[in-house]
Amino acid sequence: MRIGTGFDVHAFGPGDSIVLAGVRMAHSRGIIAHSDGDVVLHALCDALLGAAGLGDIGMHFPDTDPLWRGVASSRFVSTVMEMLSVRGWVVGNADITVIAEVPKLAPYRLEMRRTLAQLLGVGENQVNIKATTTENLGFLGRREGVAAQAVVLLAPKPG
Repeated sequence: MRIGTGFDVHAFGPGDSIVLAGVRMAHSRGIIAHSDGDVVLHALCDALLGAAGLGDIGMHFPDTDPLWRGVASSRFVSTVMEMLSVRGWVVGNADITVIAEVPKLAPYRLEMRRTLAQLLGVGENQVNIKATTTENLGFLGRREGVAAQAVVLLAPKPG
């Protein structure tokens, strides 16, 4: 068994929606990022890569590479999952916390959980999504962006 953690943050910018956990949400702002800026999936990738001892998301999907410009972050997760599978790892569970004042995640939580479970190849009961605020403190509290942290447990592939 191996445990990994990940964290990501992006600032809000021009736009009318954001993507979190692969789910597009209407919002008064967009995200400033090289890819789609999905902080949940970026933190998840870092947690998965860290647990497997494979570095971090920037090593595999650098924001200096035009190949990744505007890409859906679900592609990052799929690629990382292939890397883990080849090395004999499966996801035991994933626990994710979104840190933001806005948007409110309650209307999207079930879809986020389903999307994450599908990307990770696990049951919905193996994925948890939480949301918290910073009680109006700091740049997140001033509604300047969104952050996420992820913790994953990897287990050896059965058989």
